[in-house]
Amino acid sequence: MMSEERSPKPLTYRDAGVHIDASHEALARSRQAVEAARTPAVLHRAGAFAGAFDAAALAGLAAPVLLATTDGVGTKAHLAARLGRLEGLGADLVHHGVNDLLAQGAEPLFFLDYIASGRLDPAATAALITSVADACRGVGIPLLGGELAELPGVYQAGALELVGTCVGAASRGDLLDGARVQAGDVILGLPSSGLHTNGYALATRALAGLDWSAPHPALGASPEDVLLAPHRCYLAEVRALRAGGVDLRAAAHITGGGLRDNPDRLLPPHLTARLDRSAWTPPPIFELIAALGPVAPEELERTFNLGLGFLLVVPPEDAARACGLLPPGVARVVGEIAPRGAP
Repeated sequence: MMSEERSPKPLTYRDAGVHIDASHEALARSRQAVEAARTPAVLHRAGAFAGAFDAAALAGLAAPVLLATTDGVGTKAHLAARLGRLEGLGADLVHHGVNDLLAQGAEPLFFLDYIASGRLDPAATAALITSVADACRGVGIPLLGGELAELPGVYQAGALELVGTCVGAASRGDLLDGARVQAGDVILGLPSSGLHTNGYALATRALAGLDWSAPHPALGASPEDVLLAPHRCYLAEVRALRAGGVDLRAAAHITGGGLRDNPDRLLPPHLTARLDRSAWTPPPIFELIAALGPVAPEELERTFNLGLGFLLVVPPEDAARACGLLPPGVARVVGEIAPRGAP
């Protein structure tokens, strides 16, 4: 008598490591936050295949120009996931994108996010989406769409990737391309809230020997609190300066490349930014990284913002008025524009 053959168990996507129901649960948990960030310019319901934004929002611009920027949170996202502190990552992601647009003279219109991991946890993913939506609502733009990707075998257990795209607009005449910058113009510095989203691979290695959860006497807080401080947004400050009639000629968002590379990015090739290192005091976290690494001053400068998150170039006659338009101590003169190669 022949033995009965059994059919193999059907293979499912879940067997391969992808949990579609977890994705649905994460989206359901975060839907209220996403809807709260919605604006009248959003023309579709959540879950559509593409985000739809009413281009009538550009009607008030003369010769409108669209601008877009994409970036991620990088090592900071992995650190936050390891410490179980995801709540600040949305601000990191959104504020980074908004600041990049501000450096070009644009106002943000909408945001899209991308979240990837090796294993999708519904609660953690919903917390991430909610943090992004809350940050969008804070700057007055919608989270227009996004993508969740569960990629077993691509990402290690516990790994997290958080990326966002911010789209904005400006009138062509308002673009900050550095064309009007002149030697003798003044550089204003706006303070950072810490490392923002850059230099974390170096910082975490330098600080590896510390108890990150305990208050550190040099910091006045725990290292993890300082490292995970959300990336600051400069939208309110830039709007106040524009409303006050300050002649903004160029701007720089101090991200990857630190204070060495970023200030010259939007300047004509014959000019350079000269910063006065005595004009501000870097926050203690940077001194601690330098001491414990040890990290040389040149490496600090090419990696971190050292306490200046955003720079603005204005004519000398506008400098005092610009500082006066912002709360005391927010803006200060930190340098000037000089001919490249001048002594």
